[in-house]
Amino acid sequence: MNTALIDSLRAQCGGPRDGALLRFSLGNALLSAGDHVAAIEEFRQAVAFDQDYSAAWKLLGKACLAADDKTGAVDAWRRGIAVAQHRGDKQAEKEMTVFLRRIEQG
Repeated sequence: MNTALIDSLRAQCGGPRDGALLRFSLGNALLSAGDHVAAIEEFRQAVAFDQDYSAAWKLLGKACLAADDKTGAVDAWRRGIAVAQHRGDKQAEKEMTVFLRRIEQG
């Protein structure tokens, strides 16, 4: 499916362009391809590069939930909500709050 994109992004990891955006992009491609475990690792790398990357926290939670790790999803979304509030990222805050509410109610 997007194997070429994944391979291209992986080839850049560890190089001069390695960073939060690259790892987020790779995680997103892996999540779309259904490789939830690998996506989780890349989103964790993204937030290690930039702890204030609310979109990475959001997708980390989605990847964890897809991998049946509800605890990981809850943790990612709680941390992501705190980051989004700090940055004033209202849309990400709303989305993660809805995701968190669903998982806590379900």
